[in-house]
Amino acid sequence: MMISMDFEGSARAASVASLQPFEEGVAEFYDSHLVPILFEPYASEMAIVAERLKPGSVLEVAAGTGALTRALRATLDPTTEIVATDLSQAMIDVGAPSLTMSRTHWMHADAQDLPFASSMFDLVVCQFGVMFFPDKLKAYGEAKRVLRNGGRFLFSTWDSIEANDFARCVDECLGSLFPSDPPDFFTRLQYSYFDPDQIKAQLTSAGFDAVSCDRVELTSVAATGRDVAAAFCQGTPLRGEVERRVPEERMPEIVAQVAERVESRCGARPCGGMSALIVACRAP
Repeated sequence: MMISMDFEGSARAASVASLQPFEEGVAEFYDSHLVPILFEPYASEMAIVAERLKPGSVLEVAAGTGALTRALRATLDPTTEIVATDLSQAMIDVGAPSLTMSRTHWMHADAQDLPFASSMFDLVVCQFGVMFFPDKLKAYGEAKRVLRNGGRFLFSTWDSIEANDFARCVDECLGSLFPSDPPDFFTRLQYSYFDPDQIKAQLTSAGFDAVSCDRVELTSVAATGRDVAAAFCQGTPLRGEVERRVPEERMPEIVAQVAERVESRCGARPCGGMSALIVACRAP
């Protein structure tokens, strides 16, 4: 089954104002450092769940540089159509060249204002993106709108920062480096959306049913502490928060101090636990 790429009426432009896309430099560090440390292990888990649903068409929102996209392409039936979207063109520019197989499409789009006709997809997926949606109910409503009756919405969100060793270590180190004004990106956004009751209530309000919310704990391994420090400090919007506190040229110094803290806590070849929620629901 081929997906028609014609939009509903005239194409609705992605609403850039609603989310702040990752910049080019962040996207490159994100892909080279953060993806292998955090995202690839959960992408494999998500792809296994998706494969059980046997979708003929998949829309991925907030796809980033394609960690989940690649896992889906390797796991799902080759005839499955996959449309990977992200608000950040920089993320797409980094990720798209890594996956150019047929029946795989990349598009710039806002999860809160999807440029697709209703009832186009069997499955909508999102790996570690929902935390950043300013209006989650609107994004969930858009996911339901583009799903066919009986279609599924599958996403992951990080558990609390206390349950994620690398993130907690980085956060504590930066708090000690900036005691009067600690960066709060992690607790304000990335590790802020982990209450199963809240998640289930919002999905139900958006019109979904059969909501499940499963906690999945995995182990993250990095080659060095510097890889962990660079992943978080330069491969996420935390970079901007640090650079607002110190001159850009001091970033290597900050990364080195965070790396030292990570290795003292998690070893020279750092190994840490991580925890996330994998959420699934159905569009009636």
